[in-house]
Amino acid sequence: MKYYTFGDEPAISPDEFFMNEALKEARQARQEDEIPIGAVVVCKGQIIGKGHNLTERLNDVSAHAEMQALTAAANYMGGKYLPECTLYVTMEPCVMCAGASYWFQIGRIVFGAYDARRGFGRLNQTITHPKTVIKGGVHENECSQLVKDFFKSKR
Repeated sequence: MKYYTFGDEPAISPDEFFMNEALKEARQARQEDEIPIGAVVVCKGQIIGKGHNLTERLNDVSAHAEMQALTAAANYMGGKYLPECTLYVTMEPCVMCAGASYWFQIGRIVFGAYDARRGFGRLNQTITHPKTVIKGGVHENECSQLVKDFFKSKR
């Protein structure tokens, strides 16, 4: 497994590194007063798609971070299937986004915080492609706290 280092910082795994990139997208969403969820799609160690929630700006309930990142990645690849790619997202995907990942045939999904109310795993774990490998809980506390702080500021 490849590890990334930054100056004197200890080495981190690719999953941690790319989740940090998804967190940057989530922070961008927060700056735009969107629910702070971010996503990146990675293929062979390179980010080929990224996105954050745009539901408010676009007035579109389907403009989730995952949808933005998956569409950008497919455009980059010049095809609709992404079996060699990993989707990193700060929050467990909803049923809509998990269903979209099925059609993209994404190879892996790595997410940060679990979503007990709307996460696909709580409703239907078989909605993703049968070959998709799923890993949750990467930087879970930081991902979760970002969303909690956003909603706390809205109350």
